[in-house]
Amino acid sequence: MAPEAGTPQGGVRDTIAAVSSGTGAAAVAVIRVSGPQAGTAVTALAGRLPPPRRASLARLTDPSTGEGLDSALVLWFPGPGSATGEDMAEFQVHGGRAVVAAVLAALFALPGLRAAERGEFSRRAFLNGRMSLAEAEGLADLIAAETAQQRRQALAHAFGHLADRVTAWRTTLVRGMALVEAGIDFADEEDVPAEARALARPGLQSLLAELQQALADRRGAMVREGAALAIAGRPNAGKSSLMNALAARDVAIVSDEPGTTRDVLEAALDLDGHKAILIDTAGLREATGMVEAEGIRRARARIEAADLVLWVHDGSIGGAGEVAAEIDPPPGAEVWLVLNKSDLAEVAARLPGAARAFPVSARTGEGLDALTTALAGFVAARAAGAEHPALIRERQRGAVAEAAGHLGQALSGWETLSDELIAEELRLAARALGRVTGAIDVEDLLDVVFREFCIGK
Repeated sequence: MAPEAGTPQGGVRDTIAAVSSGTGAAAVAVIRVSGPQAGTAVTALAGRLPPPRRASLARLTDPSTGEGLDSALVLWFPGPGSATGEDMAEFQVHGGRAVVAAVLAALFALPGLRAAERGEFSRRAFLNGRMSLAEAEGLADLIAAETAQQRRQALAHAFGHLADRVTAWRTTLVRGMALVEAGIDFADEEDVPAEARALARPGLQSLLAELQQALADRRGAMVREGAALAIAGRPNAGKSSLMNALAARDVAIVSDEPGTTRDVLEAALDLDGHKAILIDTAGLREATGMVEAEGIRRARARIEAADLVLWVHDGSIGGAGEVAAEIDPPPGAEVWLVLNKSDLAEVAARLPGAARAFPVSARTGEGLDALTTALAGFVAARAAGAEHPALIRERQRGAVAEAAGHLGQALSGWETLSDELIAEELRLAARALGRVTGAIDVEDLLDVVFREFCIGK
């Protein structure tokens, strides 16, 4: 039975308010209020409660002084049919800082109202069953999206793509459990246990394959976090200059002194709608001190984890043999050779055929467009089809990996384990999947998930 308006689920009794349209001066600012005193707050400032879900123009006044605050659009959303599942209102006021501050001050002076915490509106929506935990994470990613690909992916998750898939997975598990438990309930019937197991197994085997496929697909995480492009090479090859040229700003210090880059530097790139993280690393050589040695250790770790290594060589020195000999990437890594300082020498004869090679000049910009276009193509190819991935966060991957583990245990012991033990493994698998959407056991995760939100969401 749905709660009455003003009686939110989840034990939430206070009323919160915050600006949900961002900070800074703007034409319009949206102030949201949610909780049992939301209707009282609207009446106190606007003089009346407007019809539900219809924008009404009202003159706002401070109830404690009678001073006029603004002329605003007011919307009223009685619970549970609101975004948070409880009584909720919005004041669409002029966006000047003084106007917003005055309206908030008048609201916070009312009994029972306080400022919202980060993600508290979305947290209440989750607690009141208006969104799943996976949808809440999708909403957080949508707010933080920097590229078109991230926006598309986050939008799918915010509107239930992962929640729908997990629901389908759990449905298959529950169906399998029901069949296995039928053998327990009808153990005295000669044919029921064997028939029940036979019916359950194919669907569970298909489900395990689907879970393993989802876990193996890293495209969603790459879209969300950005493809890692590591710039590597010997000292003074021009790595930092290339970093600054590709980022179009001074990220790294450029110097003729070897070992200038001691730590890993990063810069985010938008490559035709795809996010990439450009990583400048310390020059690889025999270290001359403890600090440089630690920088080289970190450099090698980032190079090994990169999606692509851009190996930079000074194009003004050495022949093809020297270039090929110095490339020292981790086994299995995809490596592109960037022959820097191409404005200083003819380089065509020096390019080894083992790697894609790009002659560039970080000083003049020659060759950078071709390299940037190729990088955009690389990232787009790696992310192809990732608009609707199943798993994009490590929390989600961990829960699904646990579910796959329990399901694998059940199937590997299908011929030897009792019905009771198989049913228990399936229950544990379903429980792990429930944590993806927040169906069970998520109280300890809520602070971690919702603290990523901004105030007002």
